[in-house]
Amino acid sequence: MSQVADKSGQKVLRIGHGIDIHPFQEGRVLFLGGVEIHGATGLKGHSDADVVLHALVDAMLGAMSAGDIGTWFPDTDPQWKDASSTLFVKAVVSELLQRNYMILNVDICILAEQPKISPYRDEIRDSIARMLRVSHEFVGIKATTAEGLGFVGRKEGILATATVLIEKKR
Repeated sequence: MSQVADKSGQKVLRIGHGIDIHPFQEGRVLFLGGVEIHGATGLKGHSDADVVLHALVDAMLGAMSAGDIGTWFPDTDPQWKDASSTLFVKAVVSELLQRNYMILNVDICILAEQPKISPYRDEIRDSIARMLRVSHEFVGIKATTAEGLGFVGRKEGILATATVLIEKKR
């Protein structure tokens, strides 16, 4: 697919998909989608380990064919130690806009046995919409459990996926 609208004037749409996984770690604060989840065990990671935002960053970078989160924000770089993942999202959104793309839709799925996501769903959705500079109607947040299967089912961590649809502006 062309990077810009072709001579026929057809729209250029691009899709990116991201996935991220983090194990739980006692003594850390849990952030999901830029929202602090009070009373829950946090996730292990170099930054704040916001698994939702990490998947989102990878999806946006993938849609632009611009690498991945590890290339942009390596866990070997001390400047990202305990950094808020909202910084990653904002930097990638700026890059997306600089490349003349606009976000059409974001769909996120959180796989977790704990904590329950439903009490936080709207807050996470609004948080992400603000970071992406879009209306919350363009951000979908879903959650499911693993029905006791695998590391998620054993309550060892959280997995998140994100899919992003972007369009090249003319």
